[in-house]
Amino acid sequence: MKTLFSVLCTVLLAGVVTSAQQAGSSPAGTAEVEIGGKWETQTGPNGRERQVYTGGKWVTISYGRPLKRGRELFGTGDAYATKLNAGAPVWRAGANVSTRLKTETPLVIGGKPLPAGEYTMFIDLKPGNWTLIVSSHKPQMTYDPNNKTEIWGSYGYDPKSDVLRVPMQLADIPFSLEELTWGFSEVTDKSAVLNLWWDKVNASVPITLGS
Repeated sequence: MKTLFSVLCTVLLAGVVTSAQQAGSSPAGTAEVEIGGKWETQTGPNGRERQVYTGGKWVTISYGRPLKRGRELFGTGDAYATKLNAGAPVWRAGANVSTRLKTETPLVIGGKPLPAGEYTMFIDLKPGNWTLIVSSHKPQMTYDPNNKTEIWGSYGYDPKSDVLRVPMQLADIPFSLEELTWGFSEVTDKSAVLNLWWDKVNASVPITLGS
């Protein structure tokens, strides 16, 4: 818990839902990590040695940041996730524009390979069983009901566009986090853990450098 608490204290960049799928007063958020590089000692212009991280590749999550605002988020039984999905087949795991993943390097997410590139991300919510979806769907950056080639949020999501689906590990947070937050923890030069935190839930999946 000490590691989780320290990570949360440094990554408190988070989210809003209005129905979790509707555009609203949800700020934009970004989570980034650089892996695959190494520290080198270089000589600066002043002749002094300095440590420089070189050769790293960036992994970036861009998302809308819903706020809890006193609501019951997930629900129970047959109503589980219905408010968050708000009529869509899966959850956008954010607000407004679809959650996006951009990676400069091939990755392995939850044991499955992902080529370098730009993707959208969703979560299939089931009680005690969350599945992270990385998709080739292109996002609408501004809502346009006449745009049939890109999707807004997770409306129009089609599993035929899935690139990978992996189970997420679920854990409790010892306090309620107001804003939805994507972030990285347990970072090494070749790996990290991708996390989503909201309310009292932490959903995570391991990522490593691919080839």
